[in-house]
Amino acid sequence: MHIAETNRKNSSYWLGLNQFADITHEEFKINYLGLKPGLTKMGAETRTPTAFRYAEVVNLPWAVDWRYKGAVTPVKNQGKCGSCWAFSSVAAVEGINQIVTGKLVSLSEQELMDCDTTFDHGCGGGIMDFAFAFIMGNQGIHTDEDYPYLMEEGYCRERQVHRRVVTITGYEDVPENSEISLLKALAHQPVSVGIAAGSRDFQFYKGGVFEGVCSSELDHALTAVGYGSSYGQDYIVMKNSWGKNWGEQGYVRIKRGTGKPEGVCGIYTMASYPVKNATLWGS
Repeated sequence: MHIAETNRKNSSYWLGLNQFADITHEEFKINYLGLKPGLTKMGAETRTPTAFRYAEVVNLPWAVDWRYKGAVTPVKNQGKCGSCWAFSSVAAVEGINQIVTGKLVSLSEQELMDCDTTFDHGCGGGIMDFAFAFIMGNQGIHTDEDYPYLMEEGYCRERQVHRRVVTITGYEDVPENSEISLLKALAHQPVSVGIAAGSRDFQFYKGGVFEGVCSSELDHALTAVGYGSSYGQDYIVMKNSWGKNWGEQGYVRIKRGTGKPEGVCGIYTMASYPVKNATLWGS
């Protein structure tokens, strides 16, 4: 299949060649998408309404970008593994940890892959709320340096004494089908977001404000790290985990303000964020 680097007709984004150009679309969906919303039906938790600490926020800034505030680590690469849920969760925890402590620490997706196995399934997929719950119950998560990523599932390693871990104190879900709620949360911290990414347009996204064809259900996880506007196009900027050769150096801008309750590709239907109390500083 030949993909030219060109704009979609009458659209604000364009497609181009990337690392997925030499595989079929089915191979792409099988190997690089790993969000499994259906796990909530089997797990101990469901996405019932939770406290939303940002409900009463007013006067939002016109733009936010946590990359420039020092709360986002460099783009990572999940490889041929459906571990997007782990990368999304870790990026959100990295963000709130930096906001509270002032320290940006790259954390371990591999620990979630190996140890968070009660309901999540490593390369077989998972969801972010279960990952946050695991980090709480595990009394923290190791750094990426101490527990590096393998691009495959491994054996769970016992907590390494004298090694630094990052803790959180809870997590909350963003109210579903509410763009303003996601913006309120995003104005205060990076947010884990589910998205329907299993389309050819998303596979070969190269740049611009994406508003294209989506798959029919949530199947991938990203981390929203900001929002803004460019040439009259309002967007939310999201960090992906497919390396820097995909999209805009590993990021995608998703169009907002479309009037769709669920948002483009369903981005307002499954968003959540970790909570870290300022009184608990242990990194």
